[in-house]
Parts: sequence; structure tokens; C-alpha cells
Amino acid sequence: MKPTDLRGILQYVPQFREKTFVVAMDGAAVADENFANILKDVAVLWSLNIRTVLVHGASVLIRALAAERGVTPSDLEGSGVTDAVTLDLALTASNRLTHETLEGLAAADLRAATTNAVIAHPVGILRGVDHLYTGRVERVDVGLLDTLLSNGIIPVVPPLGVDGRGDTYRVNSDAVAVALARALGAVKLVFMSTADGLTVDGSLVRQIPVGELAEALKRGSVADPLLSKARHAVAACEAGVPRVHVINGHVNDGLLAEVFSNEGIGTLVYANEYQEIRPARRTDLRTVEHLIRSSIESEELAPRTRESLEEQLEDFYILEVDRNPIACVALHVYSEERLGELACLYVHPSHENRGIGQKMMQFVEAQARERKLRRLLALSTQAFNFFRDKGGFDEGAPDDLPPLRRTAYDASGRRSKVLVKRLDQPPPPR
Repeated sequence: MKPTDLRGILQYVPQFREKTFVVAMDGAAVADENFANILKDVAVLWSLNIRTVLVHGASVLIRALAAERGVTPSDLEGSGVTDAVTLDLALTASNRLTHETLEGLAAADLRAATTNAVIAHPVGILRGVDHLYTGRVERVDVGLLDTLLSNGIIPVVPPLGVDGRGDTYRVNSDAVAVALARALGAVKLVFMSTADGLTVDGSLVRQIPVGELAEALKRGSVADPLLSKARHAVAACEAGVPRVHVINGHVNDGLLAEVFSNEGIGTLVYANEYQEIRPARRTDLRTVEHLIRSSIESEELAPRTRESLEEQLEDFYILEVDRNPIACVALHVYSEERLGELACLYVHPSHENRGIGQKMMQFVEAQARERKLRRLLALSTQAFNFFRDKGGFDEGAPDDLPPLRRTAYDASGRRSKVLVKRLDQPPPPR
């Protein structure tokens, strides 16, 4: 979806209106020439009444300042030891980046303010090493942030925290973002880095449940340089944030493209059920027609009239991504023969090659087993290898079809392959 497609954006607005997003930008994203466009995206969110909190990192500028001053920082990421020299670098870098962010927001005609809403305490001594001025978020002043947000003021939060005595500590910006998202009940946390998303087992992933990501971290299968993002994405989801996005901050209109489209541009880590398969409703008739039209035109699916779809709509299931239908399938039951037919399986091209077709097939098989059916049938002219390889179907013959279905099969002239899967035996392990 193009970010400028207003209709595409508006379908998401009711879900997000008056909700809170936390957007965490690496220092490299703030320094990039695309930063002004990021702030324009934020302006769009505010125009749609989506409350947005900005967090920025500072490691890139800390490194640059250290080189200018001829000093060596003790840590760049805010998670190791922060000595006095590095704390001074962090303060200078954070103040400069915060000011640049405030300037950019003003240029976009947005009001903003920096705060002391992050209360921190020192990390202390870990494994015998004193981390000095490195801090850990103790709590977030939600009342202060809510006051700003309710008055149309964007909080800009640096990677720093203060304690009750007024001492300042350096805090990892990813950890700050997670703490803010949790405290504010954010529905989305967006990490903006310089990579296109998380790489797991050597491949860029577009969406992954938090449990799978946690296991990948345990295996050491998540690639640098986004290990911190991956760990904090897991922490955020486990703390109750439903969606965490990791995107490339260099991409023009990337923030809008990520949150206002099914496809996105980066990696989505989700805590609750991102994909929901539900029975079709009467109001879904037009949706099903729209979903399968292209496959009917390419002869992958048999033609279906509106009347026939309406008659069989109760057999259909819809898979939604954030309430937007992207796949469908039907289970036609022949009770007398105790047979089921998996029919009309379709996945929108934007979500192909992500295992969704197999997920739908497994769902129908589970439904058929619940109904104590003996066999599951599928007819296909072009996707028979998919049913065999991914679904465990065997090639059958037209004689395997129940009488009424055989009559329709012969009349169609499509000569589809008939595939059969026995259900009167335990399902294979998954």
C-alpha cells in the first residue's frame, strides 16, 4: 500500500484513534536526511488523533563527539559501564538530539516538550563490575506524560533518567521505549533502526510471534546488529504491548507504510493472536467475492456465482490481519458419506509465501477431524503439488467423490485432480 492511499490508511484509523504509539529512533535515524520525513509521518499520526511519544538514542553522536574530543567512551549502547567521561558525552549528545527533534517537530507545526518523566536508579554492581552512571528505569511519570499528550504536546524522551536526588543516569534507549510503552498502555512500539528488520536463521522475517522470537534468541539465531531490538521486542510483548515493529528509519514514509498496511516494510513481533481465522458472516459475501476473483480469472479456482457463494457462505472461513481479510477457505461437508471437501483456498498476493495457505489447510483439517469425518478431499487444477507436499494429500480419482459432487465435477469439464487425505488415523506430529 502506498502511504498516500487515503482509503488504505482510513481503514486502520478506528482501531488506533486515541491510542498511544511509542516510536523509538536510533541516533542514526535522527541524524539521517530522512528524519524530517519521519516527523511528517508523526504529524499524520497526530492529525488522526493517534497519541505519539518519541524516544531517541544517542550512540552515533556519542561516538562522533568522542572522536572530536579525543576520548574513548566506556560504552556506546547504554547497557555497559558508563564512566564520567561517557556520561558527559551522553548528556551533550542527548541534549543536541533532543533539541534537533524539537526543532523538526516545530517545523512540522507540532508542539513538543522534553521531560524528566523517566525515573531511574543505578544498575549498580553486576558480576563484580560497577556500572557507575549506567541506570535502569525504575518507573515512569505517567501523569506528566498523559497531561502533555492530552494537550496535544508530543513528549520527546532522551536515553537518560534521573533519580530522587536529581542525579542523572544513562539508560539504554530501547529499554526506555519499552518502559514507556508498558506504562502508557501503548498499542504499538516502533523501533526505527538502520536495518530492514530482524534476521532470524539467516532470513529477514516479516512477522513472528513473540514465543518464536524468544526461542530464536535462546538459540543464538538472531543476527546483529539488532539483538537489542529483538530482546526488547520480546520484553515489550511480555509486558503487554500487543505489537512491536522493527523498521528501517531511512525509508521515506516508512512509519506510515508499516502501521497502515498489511504488508508493512519491516518486522512485526506480535504478542496476541495477529492472525484470526473466523467463520464468514453474511456481511462477508462481497469480501469473499473480491478475494477469489483473480484466482477464478486465472482458472486456479472454479467459477462461482454470487448466488452459489451466498448459499455456501456458512461453509467459509476468513483469515484477518488486524481485522483486514487476506485469506479464505471453505469446508463443504457431506455428512452421509462422512467426507469433507477443502475448497476455495485463497491467500492475497501480499501475504503469499508466509505459510498462511498451509495454516488455512491445517485449520480446515482440524475442523474436519472435530466433526469425525473420515476423509478430506480437495480438487485442484494448478495447486495439487501444494496439497501433496504441504498438506499430506494423496492423489485420488473422481470415483472418490460423493455422488452429488461427482455430478458437478463431470459437468464442469475442468478435469481437476482429486486429492484425498484420510482422517481416520492420528494427525502427523507438528
